[in-house]
Amino acid sequence: MSDANAGNTPPQDDDLPQPVVRKSKLGFSLIWLVPIVAALVGISLLVNHVMSAGPKITVTFQTAEGIEANKTQVKYKNVVIGKVTTMRLSKDRSHISVAIELDKDARAFATKGTRYWVVRPRIGASGVSGIDTLLSGAFIGADAGDSDEDQSDFTGLEAPPAVTHGAPGRRFVLHASDLGSLDIGSPVYYRRIQVGRIVSYQLDKDGKGVSLQLFVDGPNDRFVTKDTRFWNASGVDVSLGADGLKLNTQSIATVIAGGVAFQDPPGPHEEAPAAEMAEYTLFGDQTTALAPPDGKPRYIRMRFEHSLRGLAVDAPVELLGMKVGRVVSVNLDYDPVTKKFPVIVGALVYPQRLGQAHEKLAKAVGGPDDDSMFPRIMSGLVAHGLRAQARSGNLLTGQLYIALDFDPKAPKVAFDASAKPVEVPTTAGDFDHLQEQISSIVDKVEKIPFDSIGRNLDGSLKELQGTLKNVNSEILPEAKKTLQGVNQTVGTANDALSENSPLQQNIANTLEELQRTVRSVRAFTDYLGRHPEALLRGRGSDAPPKISTPSPKQGKEEQP
Repeated sequence: MSDANAGNTPPQDDDLPQPVVRKSKLGFSLIWLVPIVAALVGISLLVNHVMSAGPKITVTFQTAEGIEANKTQVKYKNVVIGKVTTMRLSKDRSHISVAIELDKDARAFATKGTRYWVVRPRIGASGVSGIDTLLSGAFIGADAGDSDEDQSDFTGLEAPPAVTHGAPGRRFVLHASDLGSLDIGSPVYYRRIQVGRIVSYQLDKDGKGVSLQLFVDGPNDRFVTKDTRFWNASGVDVSLGADGLKLNTQSIATVIAGGVAFQDPPGPHEEAPAAEMAEYTLFGDQTTALAPPDGKPRYIRMRFEHSLRGLAVDAPVELLGMKVGRVVSVNLDYDPVTKKFPVIVGALVYPQRLGQAHEKLAKAVGGPDDDSMFPRIMSGLVAHGLRAQARSGNLLTGQLYIALDFDPKAPKVAFDASAKPVEVPTTAGDFDHLQEQISSIVDKVEKIPFDSIGRNLDGSLKELQGTLKNVNSEILPEAKKTLQGVNQTVGTANDALSENSPLQQNIANTLEELQRTVRSVRAFTDYLGRHPEALLRGRGSDAPPKISTPSPKQGKEEQP
């Protein structure tokens, strides 16, 4: 029992091992090294992140299409320089603000003048771009400016810029009446080689035109001089002249997307390169661009008393076959005195297109080249018969043009040189003269009494019909009998003149007697010609005939 109880007796405290507590010589426990090391690593990572982090910027776009937070990258020349971190919608819901964290080495992209845009697939008139983003996704493109001034807020471009900063070349400004088919990115050609592109355009401040900015790549920008002419090379230029049908275009791209071409005018001109942002006029076609300078336009007005169907705005105004201007307006007027509606035509003419003729006319009138010189020139020309006339320019379409020509038979008119605008007297056109002649002929034809002529002709025809009946019933039978008698007489005459008829024999005998008589008369006249004294003395006795005896020699020769 005792042993069993002894086995169930719990052990005493004195039998258990006692822990031994040792104190560190450093004064703290080594377990704290783990959080300390973790904190140091975190601090070092934080410091490294802060030291390596670049500037943070905000770019606003109209839409966030193709942009994703923590995924969309920012690239420059296809090199990643940053990443989109967050996006948020503006309070007025008009744009999207995109927060971008740039790399440390990309601090130059956080300066004034830097441009940002979203690179995505684009198909436009100027071509196709951003095809590589179909697989990789859209990204934000960047173009650093030239300024060193820091900037954190930017407005993104909705389309990629046509020219990046630092590209060799120069910019120039063109002025045109309208944009036409041109757009940003439209090519610029020199001798049919693309040397630049349109980079921007905007309306003029007065709203009467458009200003375009183009960029010509270097070193081809040296071909743009002070006298260079620019023209719109869009579409296809088709002309029909004495040389046949001509078709002219710069390239297929200009037919679709439009384009601009430039060239120096023929002859001597300034060859020094033009300055940056030099301004030029954009002409509508090459012929107009390379033509001599038009000079200051002059406005004239013409008053026509007849219809001008076929005359439209921009119709040419020609002087002796040379184009000197164009029609700018065609309006109706009302004359309460004559109760008619004259047509008032306004036109712009360019006197300098006359060349030497304009210089000589200006010298003839004398005085400075001011606004009063043109009316004085026109006054002298009108006094010598200058008149405006509407002529047909195309018989197929019926289009008209205004011809300024001299009419020596034109009546004198009073010309007011002080009137504004200058009003040029007019005369009826060739077609109008033809109409007047046709109207005169029609009036004369209308005066012919066709009714009375028809009645008289009807009576004459009835009388003729009666006469023909009398001829058939009375005259024709008698004529038939007369012809039969004539036939009988002719037959009798034929019988009498036959070869064996007595009449024919008598006529033959008579002719023989007549021949003998004629021979006798001829012999008598010959005798009188030899013996004229026979008329007084009478004819003597005839001399005896001489008998000639042939000689023996002749006889021998004559024997056969």
